[in-house]
Amino acid sequence: QRATEGAAAFSLWGASAAMWRSVARRAEAELQHGSFGGFFHSEALAGALPRKQNSPQQPPYGLYPELLSGSAFTVPRAKNRYAWFYRIRPSVQHSSHNATAFSTYEHWAHPTWVSPPFKHVCPPAQFRFSPIAAPASSADFVDGTVTIAANGNPAAQDGCAANVYAMDTCMSTRGRYLRHMDGDVLILPQEGALEVRTEFGDLRVEPQEMALVQRGTVFQVNLAPGTTSARGYYMENFGDFFVIPELGPIGISGGLAHPRHFLAPSARYEEAEGDFELVSKFMGNLFRSPLKYSPFDVVAWYGNLAPVKYDMRLFCAINTVTYDHPDPSINTVMSSYTSTPGLANCDFVIFPPRWVPSEGTFRPPWFHRNVMSEFMGLLHGTYDAKPDSFKPGASSIHNRFVPHGPDGQAVEAGSKLDTTKPERYSGTLAFMWETRLPWHPTEYALQSLHDVGYPECWGSVPKRFDPLARPPAVEPYGFPGEKRH
Repeated sequence: QRATEGAAAFSLWGASAAMWRSVARRAEAELQHGSFGGFFHSEALAGALPRKQNSPQQPPYGLYPELLSGSAFTVPRAKNRYAWFYRIRPSVQHSSHNATAFSTYEHWAHPTWVSPPFKHVCPPAQFRFSPIAAPASSADFVDGTVTIAANGNPAAQDGCAANVYAMDTCMSTRGRYLRHMDGDVLILPQEGALEVRTEFGDLRVEPQEMALVQRGTVFQVNLAPGTTSARGYYMENFGDFFVIPELGPIGISGGLAHPRHFLAPSARYEEAEGDFELVSKFMGNLFRSPLKYSPFDVVAWYGNLAPVKYDMRLFCAINTVTYDHPDPSINTVMSSYTSTPGLANCDFVIFPPRWVPSEGTFRPPWFHRNVMSEFMGLLHGTYDAKPDSFKPGASSIHNRFVPHGPDGQAVEAGSKLDTTKPERYSGTLAFMWETRLPWHPTEYALQSLHDVGYPECWGSVPKRFDPLARPPAVEPYGFPGEKRH
């Protein structure tokens, strides 16, 4: 294999382990601070990025201009997503391009990474799935993917899929690249830092951070240096692009995820020739094909279709400071919307460390039945509605109008809590993927990971009704404020 890296390419991993734990940490000096959905510009060689036009007749350094358009050309400018690459070889040379090209795309029936729609029956029940085991044999990100549930149809660009992964090998070790042509990939590491390499450059993504790789981009998920194994969750979003929510009365000064905290990579190129493999996800199917050249040969780029990372510890949580429990939508990081205003194909919601000061209030999540369907995961610590039974790496599903809520232990603790004292939730990071379509668990998840005893957690919720226990003549305020005489 021959490999030549650009002189101006950077090493993202050379910083001290004592790096700053903030958006400005030293290892991110070469990452592009910017605006989520905004335009970024990057070049690994000075002058490689044309400034006055997109496709000059004689591009700098003999590079090939190439457009990656994530939206139809006529989509309104505010929603249009695209990027211009300036690369050593055009992408047509990063796919099979000989007379037998069709036959070289080998259909791959992956045993655990599958796509909807599914034909088996899904009952209207509560589901919980155990964490997956470590790989029995060497597995990279693609090999170690297990689809827990999905909905919609990737060919129709609708719905999403909820996956988990466990890996102990880098895709780069196997010369393997991944091109997802059906949707965006949202990666949430649970254990082990990742090196996400893309055509745009590289991102180091640690637990409590997320990475978003836009559809159509070629990428690898590798173990970061010093990491021997990793596991986590990831979503395939088949619907519209993720956006950060409007803030409305919250205002622009702060709150939720700030666009400036989403970081894009700087250009980094390699010129490599060898026996590589491209894994393509297309119309819900996986295909494998041979590659002769590395697709990471982009010397310069600009656009707003770039992959990004986000540190979820920077999320500015909004909560009640008086009484009652806000809807979980107050913790939305990103949403993929439908054509109906306010209706999401998927909302990505997190439950980070925060203060909970609500007085006179049952603080855990209330019992509820929602029109939206919920996929829950736990990245770290405990979840307040299931403090002992929901473990990191596990998943739960509560579909459309299926009743759910806190378990018996949470009900007892929440009912006896002294709510005159604020409570700090720390050492936790749970998340939810809330969708308009019901989550359909896969046959593998139902057969191999299903915790069939999960609904029993509500069996210990006590009956409290007492028709003789009359309430006070005057109902007290949840948050009484000043005492009145």
